[in-house]
Amino acid sequence: MFQGASSLNLDAKGRLSVPTRHRDALLSMAEGQVTFTKHPHGCLMLFPRPQWLKFRERIAQVPMNAQWWKRVFLGSAMDAEMDGTGRVLVAPELREAAGLTKEVLLLGMGDHFELWDKATYEAREAEAMQQEMPAAFQDFVF
Repeated sequence: MFQGASSLNLDAKGRLSVPTRHRDALLSMAEGQVTFTKHPHGCLMLFPRPQWLKFRERIAQVPMNAQWWKRVFLGSAMDAEMDGTGRVLVAPELREAAGLTKEVLLLGMGDHFELWDKATYEAREAEAMQQEMPAAFQDFVF
């Protein structure tokens, strides 16, 4: 399970340096092979390859009335592989789609990650914190 946030910088070539705490897990579970795709909230999802294959199977089963979302997820998916120093290239098309320039935030979301432009994430989080908590969380004890 991936969790936590890491503030990172993309290098000049658009590579992301995977934090050490996640690098070892990605190497052991996916031999450093990952897949990026678009997320409907404006960020990217980063899956270890085995998790991507499960997600891809679920997406492949969606009915015809959801074909555009199937196109978004599958049509924008790009495979990548960590290099020897733990860097992963984020394709230019995906960087542009998510508005990623230099400062990014990598969020562990359980079986995958989200990759956000840092300023965009901070603005969206601040906006969400001003709203009422969703019903799904109202029975939680904090």
